[in-house]
Amino acid sequence: MGKIAYVFPGQGAQYVGMGQDLYQNLPDAAEIFDKADEVLGYAISRVMFKGPETKLGETEVTQPAILTVSTAILEQLTGHGIIPDITAGLSLGEYSALIAAGSMEFEDAVALVEKRGRYMQNAVPVNTGTMAAIIGLDKEEVIGCCQKASHLGVVEAANFNCSCQTAISGETRAVERAVEIAKSMGARRAVVLQVSAPFHCSLLKPVGAQLKGELDSIAIKDAAIPVVANVTALEETDSGTIKQNLIKQVSSPVLWEESVRRMLALGVDTFVEIGPGKTLTGFIRKIDKGANVMNIGDMETLEKALEKLEGIKCLS
Repeated sequence: MGKIAYVFPGQGAQYVGMGQDLYQNLPDAAEIFDKADEVLGYAISRVMFKGPETKLGETEVTQPAILTVSTAILEQLTGHGIIPDITAGLSLGEYSALIAAGSMEFEDAVALVEKRGRYMQNAVPVNTGTMAAIIGLDKEEVIGCCQKASHLGVVEAANFNCSCQTAISGETRAVERAVEIAKSMGARRAVVLQVSAPFHCSLLKPVGAQLKGELDSIAIKDAAIPVVANVTALEETDSGTIKQNLIKQVSSPVLWEESVRRMLALGVDTFVEIGPGKTLTGFIRKIDKGANVMNIGDMETLEKALEKLEGIKCLS
């Protein structure tokens, strides 16, 4: 039988109302939301359920919010005895993956990603940095666009999501110029994104030093199952290496397509996206049309996935 991978979404997957039906129907899920409120010192669950959208979209709110929903769903799967063979997450999602792998405790992670979000937001002055999505060019062409625009400032490939979609990040003028160059090269779509900071580029290197101080203050254990790291696209269980990967991650490109291909090479044939949205499900289907992919973001998708996963578990 093939292996199961749990994958976790990053920032951008959030929406007002996420997690509310889990809270209302599942007492052990409600405990996770209540714990997040307690650790953070305010009712982040209320922001998730009721908004406003502008507040939920603040990086230091978005990151712990998505992690909380992902963990609440993860607890349901664990409670049914469904344990993955390997796990990974996109950017912020890597912290949820580490919780799934037993490397990090939820209480530590939710406090940490709130600080991570604040550090990332404050690293670059408002309106001086941004990101863009380029669709329809391969990664070498996108890197070329960035090189041609770099005389205007920092602009770098930030997320290699799948073969036809790459995100770039950097100083606003340089990113905008790279978008123009991408369009002239025949990109199907090249658009500046509505983001609060230029994630995963060298402008965020100072955040790594700030994160190191936070990571040194919490317990990070060896992972019980392998976690495929964003920065290397290789599986890891060693706690020291995991910590170093998290420090590098904020200013390094996310190698998502390579990470998925690595999991496929290791025998994964079922991917379960855990958390709000379906972004990773879409990427994985583009990377491998034959992969069995499902997403769990609410009660309805949880019930469907549990039925499928328990069937897979029985077959194995």
